Amino acid sequence: MSVSIEDRWVKVFSPRSQASLRLVCFPYAGGGASIYRGWADGLPPSVEVWAVQLPGRENRFREEPYRALEPLADEAVRVLASRLVPPFAFFGHSMGAVLAFEIARRLHRAGLDLPAHLFVSGRTAPRTPNEEDPIHDLPRQEFFDALRRFAGTPEEVLQHEELMAMLEPILRADFAVSETYEYAPGPEPLPVPITALGGVHDQEVPVEKLEAWAEETDAGFRRYLIEGGHFFINERRAQVQSIVAHDLAP
Repeated sequence: MSVSIEDRWVKVFSPRSQASLRLVCFPYAGGGASIYRGWADGLPPSVEVWAVQLPGRENRFREEPYRALEPLADEAVRVLASRLVPPFAFFGHSMGAVLAFEIARRLHRAGLDLPAHLFVSGRTAPRTPNEEDPIHDLPRQEFFDALRRFAGTPEEVLQHEELMAMLEPILRADFAVSETYEYAPGPEPLPVPITALGGVHDQEVPVEKLEAWAEETDAGFRRYLIEGGHFFINERRAQVQSIVAHDLAP
């Protein structure tokens, strides 16, 4: 049986036919759907995890990755909107957080069903100016050094020439998506509760820039700080899952 592009957009590693809510998870730069493999095990049986698979990675590695957020968000809405039957929620880390946010905004503008909750993790609030120097167009060695500072790519991967030959274009494209994003003010905040999560030692996302996510909702805001750096989502996965389960509870 052939797989349509729509089917390739979502991976469900632990199907739960009796689930009452779908948690749609968006990956960070360079990540694929597999970063959310096993997430269902740490969530209530009522939650089914849908891991979004973006073009250019894992089973979609032959496809060209997007280099700008706007067309990526537009295409994600086109593909996912008809499949998002309430109740559902969004979770995104780093690049995935702003992608989830912009998809929710597009659904809102179109008068379509909205997520019951939006979890934004490891990302400064969208209307907060980005003061970091962009890295997506740096020369190769400088780009690799910048990746080391983020501590998200293992050194053994950075040293593996064949593997990095495949990963580098995806990483550059994803950083371009994140770094060229420009917030466009909307007519009103989202009528969706937002939970923002940050790493205590994440120098890229200081707490005041995390707090500013409160400006994007008129339906309630919570903020959590978790021990760890930018990739606390991997270092403290059980704690992140516990927060998600808590904030999704009625």
